[in-house]
Amino acid sequence: MAKPVGQCPNCGAPVEFHFSSAVQTTCPYCQSILVRHDVNLEKVGVVADLPPEVSPIQLLTEGVYRGLSFQVVGRIIYEYELGSWNEWHCVTHQGTSLWLSDAMAQYAITQEAKPRPLNLPAAEEMRPGQRFLVNGVNYEVTHVTKARYRGVQGELPFEYWDKNECIFVDLRTPDARFATIDYSEQPPLVFLGEMVDFDSLRLKHLREFEGW
Repeated sequence: MAKPVGQCPNCGAPVEFHFSSAVQTTCPYCQSILVRHDVNLEKVGVVADLPPEVSPIQLLTEGVYRGLSFQVVGRIIYEYELGSWNEWHCVTHQGTSLWLSDAMAQYAITQEAKPRPLNLPAAEEMRPGQRFLVNGVNYEVTHVTKARYRGVQGELPFEYWDKNECIFVDLRTPDARFATIDYSEQPPLVFLGEMVDFDSLRLKHLREFEGW
């Protein structure tokens, strides 16, 4: 059960965390972006107007991945030339973080690779069709995407509120393994996982759309 950890410094509303290791959250009342310093909350920004909802996934959606139950507690929204996509931050019943990528009805589950793989090609050197090893697995680059940070919701395991345009590189293997390299930091963040079928996640508490 979520526990209050303080009050929003902007509007005074109680703020609850579902993820004990969350570093950042958003106030559900005034949409302030809040960074957590122990039990104190600091306002660092305000959530911009977000694009219209097209995903059935929402905060507090629950599901199962490889026997682990999880709950969606946050998201990062990106825009690019073909539209937008969501990176949903999920927390398992064991307290670990997963990321559920939701783009044009395609879904992938990943976890951040720690330690970060080093000696990756620079972003400007990446091209579709390239092959190279990441943590001993041979991946092929499928997409190089220049995206713009659009906004955040809910709880995240790190501060992510003032990002600008950055490059993402998607990679796959023939057996459906999936990886994303996020060049917003140096060395780049790397997320490893696999493509998943929507129905296999057994999601509940989904967003309802008119006509469903």
